[in-house]
Amino acid sequence: MFNRLLLFLALAISTLALTGCFDADVDEQSVPWGRPADWERGAPGFGG
Repeated sequence: MFNRLLLFLALAISTLALTGCFDADVDEQSVPWGRPADWERGAPGFGG
């Protein structure tokens, strides 16, 4: 009985710890995932 309770508690805690929530709208994100920033386009030392 104690082993089942311990297993249940471990599963419940790991489920709560590994789940998250996303509360921002897709259009309100601060990170532009679809396009690189201006400084990410070229290799360093080649100019332009």
